[in-house]
Amino acid sequence: MSRWCIALILAATALAQPPAAPPKAPEKQEAQAPDPSQLPPEEDTDLKPEEYSFNPVKSKRDVEVGKQQLKKGNLKGAASRFTTATKWNDANAEAWLLLGEVEEKRENHKAARAAWEKYLQLAPTAKNAGEVKKRLEKLKG
Repeated sequence: MSRWCIALILAATALAQPPAAPPKAPEKQEAQAPDPSQLPPEEDTDLKPEEYSFNPVKSKRDVEVGKQQLKKGNLKGAASRFTTATKWNDANAEAWLLLGEVEEKRENHKAARAAWEKYLQLAPTAKNAGEVKKRLEKLKG
């Protein structure tokens, strides 16, 4: 019962207060261009350039998608995915190896050499290191 009394007293005091004055109308100002630093962030994330940080899971996923693109014969798409995989994880030797192979098929020998050199830095004792070195020498010559 005392709760009801308290609630009634609070309601009565709220009703007894005078109403607040209506807000003043803002004065008209000349139209100005908005300050770019105060604009809301861009909503379309497709327009924003991708920011890469170490993420081996995304790197591995991009390698797998790149392999699928390679099977389909989409060399440009495969190269793009392998390049993205190296941006997510610069130490992904498989991505560098596959990027070199795709770039060789695309006859982009400079990019193929760079990718294979990076692969050999990361995996100098790999089983296929000798074969990659031979292919690299063939491109240099």
